Amino acid sequence: MWISYSPDLRHWGSHKLMLEARHGGWWDANKIGLSPPPIETSEGWLVIYHGVRQNAAGAIYRLGLALFDLRAPERCLKRSDEWIFGPQEVYEKRGDVDNVVFPCGSTLAPDGDTLHLYYGAADTSIAMATGSVKAILEWLKRDSDPSAATLNE
Repeated sequence: MWISYSPDLRHWGSHKLMLEARHGGWWDANKIGLSPPPIETSEGWLVIYHGVRQNAAGAIYRLGLALFDLRAPERCLKRSDEWIFGPQEVYEKRGDVDNVVFPCGSTLAPDGDTLHLYYGAADTSIAMATGSVKAILEWLKRDSDPSAATLNE
């Protein structure tokens, strides 16, 4: 996952690596990518990203979290060790591409806390999950390893 900067939205540069797939048996070991736009919170930019792990049965797409610095968004502050959302329902497990939840967009309710996450399910359906930004940030604090967020320090 990379970030680039532009003075005019036509010319881009200062590309920086923000987050990369982990090595080994992690849930996000083979591929990662940004999904909906980052969400600005008082603690930083909350990023919901997809991670892919290959196994003998094929790929599994799941969602994880990362928190980036508000002033230096290329600097990762926290990254979830565990995935937060994965395929469970039949429409997420079976379809054109099995075992996929892939977030496509999100909206924040007027209360500033209720998150609606719109996602593709098995490349066949579109669904919506609802959660609390406050609860998500609290979970991320408990589940992150500070050493995993040292890419751009």
